[in-house]
Amino acid sequence: MDNNKLETISNLFEGSEIRSVWDSEKEEYYFSVVDIIKALTDSKIPKRYWTDLKRKLAEEGSQLYENIVQLKMKANDGKMRETDTLDTKGILRLIESIPSPKAEPFKLWLAKMGNDRIDEVFDPELAINRAVDYYRSRGYDDNWIKARMTGVVDRRKLTDVWKENGITKNIEYAVLTNEIYQAWSGMKASEYKEFKGIRKESLRDNMTDIEVALTDLGEIATRELAKKHRPYGLEANKKVANMGGHAAKVARDDIEKNLGESVVSKTNALNYKYLDDNKTLKNTSKKKLKENINMEENDE
Repeated sequence: MDNNKLETISNLFEGSEIRSVWDSEKEEYYFSVVDIIKALTDSKIPKRYWTDLKRKLAEEGSQLYENIVQLKMKANDGKMRETDTLDTKGILRLIESIPSPKAEPFKLWLAKMGNDRIDEVFDPELAINRAVDYYRSRGYDDNWIKARMTGVVDRRKLTDVWKENGITKNIEYAVLTNEIYQAWSGMKASEYKEFKGIRKESLRDNMTDIEVALTDLGEIATRELAKKHRPYGLEANKKVANMGGHAAKVARDDIEKNLGESVVSKTNALNYKYLDDNKTLKNTSKKKLKENINMEENDE
């Protein structure tokens, strides 16, 4: 989904309160299922509606049931109570499974998104045009957009070299990327995002021109060093990634010496601000969920 998916989900429910929790480690939102049920069905007892649906999902062995996570959220009485939640993908699947006139526009939107992605398989230029249109709508100028797309290509060239050097897992790519960021900025990507006050949004989309240039420099230097020295495996590539990041650090130090100020900025491109950062998550076993279903039935 797009970076504005939280806004998209909120708009669907026309101002209804949908409680959500942000998990900064997983970089994912979790939404209250009962709130979604209430907004979509106008049920007088949304908790009971969800209990019945949850039992059906459990009996069917639904993956949606398996993905339920219980989090503490503020209830109507002001107390923090455990609440069934789903991540964005789970909420979308839930919406598709609920017969409701309110959900129809959203289902049509999902269908259109799927159709657009299929069209882009046959004509990739459509995806490029979509990206350009998106950035323009967010106020980015064409020079920035051109540099951003060039950076995407350069990033792909780097990951191709890493792949040739024995890097195959997503977590390994993340580790190496963090090594570059840490070397020149002093922060991992997740820490950099927190510094800028962003969450699931793209870090580079919220960087200044200088920050983007230093990031690109660190990755280009890493790519050329990796091509030259051909390190193999994670640990060897980490050393080279640190070298590439250090090249960007040298450039940063020189720029800051002449500017007299830091080029690492808290500036972001958001037109909204996050107010809450509850990131305490607890996975819930199927046994616990079944116990909760029985408890909910007894409460009503």
